[in-house]
Amino acid sequence: MRIVADENIPLLEPFCGRLGSLTRVNGRTLGRDQLMEADVLLVRSVTRVDASLLAGTSVRFVGTATIGTDHVDTDWLAEQGIAFTPAPGCNATSVVQYVLSVLSLFLLHRQQPSFDGLTVGVVGAGNVGGALVRCLQALGVTVRVSDPPLQAQGGELPFASLDEVLQCDVISLHTPLTRGGPHATAHLLDEDRLSRLHGNQLLINSGRGPVIDNQALLRRLDEPDAPTVVLDVWENEPEPPPALVDRCWLATPHIAGYSLEGKSRGTEMVARALHQWAGAPMETDLAAVLPVPPLSELRFTARATPMEALHRALMACYDPRDDDTRLRAVYADMAGPGSTVGPAFDGLRKHYPVRREPASLKVVVPTASRQGALLSAAGFQVIETPGP
Repeated sequence: MRIVADENIPLLEPFCGRLGSLTRVNGRTLGRDQLMEADVLLVRSVTRVDASLLAGTSVRFVGTATIGTDHVDTDWLAEQGIAFTPAPGCNATSVVQYVLSVLSLFLLHRQQPSFDGLTVGVVGAGNVGGALVRCLQALGVTVRVSDPPLQAQGGELPFASLDEVLQCDVISLHTPLTRGGPHATAHLLDEDRLSRLHGNQLLINSGRGPVIDNQALLRRLDEPDAPTVVLDVWENEPEPPPALVDRCWLATPHIAGYSLEGKSRGTEMVARALHQWAGAPMETDLAAVLPVPPLSELRFTARATPMEALHRALMACYDPRDDDTRLRAVYADMAGPGSTVGPAFDGLRKHYPVRREPASLKVVVPTASRQGALLSAAGFQVIETPGP
């Protein structure tokens, strides 16, 4: 079996190495000529998979190690009898971690000592948004959810209209990208909706870049009383406009879901589907291939407030300011007019440092402390022990 795979999919060798030959490629520049003799194509979200890429090739199985599928023409694959599998929910915990870290920094920035009185609006409550809603509710945050399709199915969430959700203190976007139909999400936040946001609000997009009209957002950020904005995804990636990057409070290179666990979970899910398609047993699981985390334990005394403990634990696992600094350095190094940031943007993703999720970290706290409740709700391994 001949497998062609994006070079940014981790741990494919231990998961799929026994199935046949494995060729790694640049997913953004992948061309049809590289697939003429391939049986299997494994991608991430930067590769558009459709007839122009696959027609006339020998590919019979496509997998994307991502939760989204808007980069794949699934109807065409089905018409051609090409098997397809995504990895739904693989990086949900990683994106929740990203949002929690941003939220913790926002509270620190506002000198707000707790979640009391804070409202968070979640737009899109699928695998990622739903996980975020559950986590925020466990932390005691007041949440409002806009997801008309899910609401129509009778889901039991704190649903509200989009206009109501856009009045929350924090708005976090997690919709798929759809360009047609009654609930299209492309430019969901257009000039009109962006104009209603104000300076006391935080807008986070770690879903799909075109859900926000980036040019309208740039104009809004140049106006009075503009919201605080954190973007991880952008229109026209990998070339976010320098002016928009400059005006964001935090700007990161599409890495919200890039924890080692999140990416590796996607690999495992696609590999399992590929083994089933090939009629071969899969002998490796994720627990067997993940390395020991570089930081394995934190310890707090009773002197730390619950929010202080949560903030320090979140930053120990992941501080989004590090990614913001790296992306801004890329723009600072641009040579001048006509220079392109695309290769460097992709390089930040390709060479992304190891980042582990909260579940990889043991946090020791005094017995029956409020620290433990918050840390556990955020996903950390909490160990209670008698102590000062």
